[in-house]
Amino acid sequence: MGKPKRERSLADNEARAVTRSLRVSPQKLNLVAALIRGKKVDVALADLAFSKKRIAVDVKKTLESAIANAENNHDLDVDSLVVKEAYVGKALVMKRFSPRARGRVGAIQKPFSNLTIVVREVEETA
Repeated sequence: MGKPKRERSLADNEARAVTRSLRVSPQKLNLVAALIRGKKVDVALADLAFSKKRIAVDVKKTLESAIANAENNHDLDVDSLVVKEAYVGKALVMKRFSPRARGRVGAIQKPFSNLTIVVREVEETA
């Protein structure tokens, strides 16, 4: 019984990993995501390892998760994977207030982001 299995939204040669509620603004996270878009996964991992951005550590974790999903869940070859998509979405925004001069208040916004990475297996053309 139960409901029928949902169709896969990705192709058979693709795998995905999603990280939700990263404590960084979407604009800053998109700078790091743009660094790896369209690259082979080994090059992308090297770029993230040597990036000076703090959030690059979390992006690297998400990319490694996508690679592991491709290998273990979909039986794809790790050596021929390419980052097809790396996109960023907005999550919640915590609103805080800081006291300012003359009884006024300064609003502080602490944004969160969602990160989705899709890897695709490409056939090698020699």
